[in-house]
Amino acid sequence: MASLKALRMRINSVKSTRKITQAMKMVAAAKLRRAQTRAEAARPYAERMERMLASLGAAVSGQPDAPRLLVGTGGDTVHLLVVISGDRGLAGAFNTNVGRFARTRIRELEAAGKTVKILAVGRKGATFLKREFASRFIGEMSFAGKKVVGFDDAAEVAAKITELLDEGAFDVCSLVYNRFQNVITQVPTAQQMIPGALPATEDDAQSGPQALYEYEPAEDQILAALLPQNLAVQIYRAILETSAGFYGSQMTAMDNATRNAGEMINKLTLNYNRTRQANITRELIEIISGAEAL
Repeated sequence: MASLKALRMRINSVKSTRKITQAMKMVAAAKLRRAQTRAEAARPYAERMERMLASLGAAVSGQPDAPRLLVGTGGDTVHLLVVISGDRGLAGAFNTNVGRFARTRIRELEAAGKTVKILAVGRKGATFLKREFASRFIGEMSFAGKKVVGFDDAAEVAAKITELLDEGAFDVCSLVYNRFQNVITQVPTAQQMIPGALPATEDDAQSGPQALYEYEPAEDQILAALLPQNLAVQIYRAILETSAGFYGSQMTAMDNATRNAGEMINKLTLNYNRTRQANITRELIEIISGAEAL
């Protein structure tokens, strides 16, 4: 049985931990509101830009000089996975989920005879995947020192991907990240970026009323300007989704930790009171026994 002093120290320690988790929960809730607003605001622009470029790219995808950001290298042998995760922990299974999803994706590709390369954005995802796939890494990027990740940071990642594409380092590039759904749910998602998404069939393209557009300047000139920007926009969207999901998961994890700390304090307090009462009873028995002996 633990001593009263040890129980008091344990209770005080758990109370201090509860104060920390409660404060972290409030901070995460405040940051979640801003991150969720930014993520939801970025979705319509990113989705509309992707659809517009898919429609525009369908007109030039068969040309021999089509942009590589649109059609890739023409091969399907080397796959680059850009895994976006958090830079910090204490967020439940948030980082582990995207790491496991990426691990499953890597194993599926390698089982199909593909070569996989990994570019990690975020320290936690890199740490998770390096345990098993360290030899597949070709780069790591982290924004741990920045309070707010901006579009310039996403453009930096896009520039790195474009540089690797120009070097012929990969054929297909996909983003792997947690898509924010709500505070409790973040869905691991894989989104192919290179080659770009094109209408699957003519039936899909003609399933509804279609608008006819005339482009000025020519399609290839528009694509040359917009494809690099679209890559940065899609990466920025994934970073914002990851940020919102991280704070949502952290808020939930810290709320659970605070509840568990409260339950532990109640159990320790009950144990402390029982031990104290047992000590008092034992001392009374010793006093009465001593008095009767006299």
